[in-house]
Amino acid sequence: MTAMRSSQVAAAAGVNLQTLRYYERRGLLESPERSLGGHRLYPAETVTVLRVIKAAQRLGFTLDEVADLLTAGAHRHGAADARLQERARAKLAEVETKIADLQAIAETLRATVAAGCDDLVTCAGEPCCPIPFATIASR
Repeated sequence: MTAMRSSQVAAAAGVNLQTLRYYERRGLLESPERSLGGHRLYPAETVTVLRVIKAAQRLGFTLDEVADLLTAGAHRHGAADARLQERARAKLAEVETKIADLQAIAETLRATVAAGCDDLVTCAGEPCCPIPFATIASR
């Protein structure tokens, strides 16, 4: 096993030292061994774990969700693969809902621009106003 110091791991994974230490405090990374001089010494596979964490975050997973997935993967039992599939399906549904919401917002904004609305209060009183004030108030 090749041991890497904090700065080497951070540079190789494309994160800063604060992120590395934060993930360690959160339990996403195992506590590393220490050199005689007190420097953290990480195994080389820590770089891969950091890249996995960052990729999962870009896909919309929270750090709590990432921790759960890493824990499941570490146990390497049959349910680990199912848990990733289950979480990926749930995250996909969540993202698709957000996309639909954003598309509805974009359509309303296009209609607002097309209607020439310059003042929200004035526009709200017009029958052709595309902004759904009644829907917003009832939430």
